[in-house]
Amino acid sequence: MNKIPNRKAICDTLMEAAKEDKDIVVLCSDSRGSASLTPFADACPDQFVEMGIAEQNLVSVSAGLAKCGKKPFAASPACFLSTRSYEQIKVDAAYSNTNVKLIGISGGVSYGALGMSHHSAQDIAALSAIPNMRVYVPSDRFQTACLVKELLKDDKPAYIRVGRNAVEDIYEEGNVPFSMDKATVLSQGGDVAIIACGEMVKPALDAGRLLGESGISAGVVDMYCVKPLDEEAVQKAAGAARLVVTVEEHAPFGGLGSRVSQVVSACCPRMVVNLSLPDEPVITGTSAEVFEYYGLTGQGIARRVQELLRQL
Repeated sequence: MNKIPNRKAICDTLMEAAKEDKDIVVLCSDSRGSASLTPFADACPDQFVEMGIAEQNLVSVSAGLAKCGKKPFAASPACFLSTRSYEQIKVDAAYSNTNVKLIGISGGVSYGALGMSHHSAQDIAALSAIPNMRVYVPSDRFQTACLVKELLKDDKPAYIRVGRNAVEDIYEEGNVPFSMDKATVLSQGGDVAIIACGEMVKPALDAGRLLGESGISAGVVDMYCVKPLDEEAVQKAAGAARLVVTVEEHAPFGGLGSRVSQVVSACCPRMVVNLSLPDEPVITGTSAEVFEYYGLTGQGIARRVQELLRQL
């Protein structure tokens, strides 16, 4: 069982790159510990800026550094970064098209029992709505590392959302079928296409396996690139199946499910059902307990797919 969270993969990747590239700067809002960035701060103190609990300043200072030729990566809890500094993200980062990479840590319901104030079930929708802002939700540590390496090569703004806890590996070290802004097709199926992102990719894979054991052909797509969405991958998966199911750790509006529905309805009409968190404050509990309660597990997804297929 993997014990390395995606946030540590970000730190390790940036530390390695910063050895050669002194323009890389990491900024935190009193979150170096929860972002797993303390090793970076210790190893590269001249390339680390602690902003304190000031998310708006975090984004604006990052934008200023970018205008000076630096490559800032700004990390803060997703729940605060995506709401408290929304105007700064819109104007200083996106509208000004500055090279600011935003890292939303402890995304979704990672903070568990702290409740709705610390959950970020709206960040994908909010950030996707801003022109020039890309939104990525990687599924495991290896894909996360590949994504950060690619983002280091461009000079456009982006938002990366990762969870707090370690997640099971989807890929293998040194063998990640990663292509920038292209989804990864994990399996192909003729009955249902399951399109997932982030921590929901592993339950989607588990569901695909369970469905296969019951004679249902399930395709699974890792759509880490929520914006820009890989529309070609969506069309191919939907066109080959009778049913499309999206799975995300997000509210039911404006996230992956909404974006997939737009593509499918325009190009290859199929029933699209979005499995997500509810449009209400979620229950109190760990991520695993919350996912179990709302059916966002391999068994829960498989059971829902079976119900839906019987209706077709």
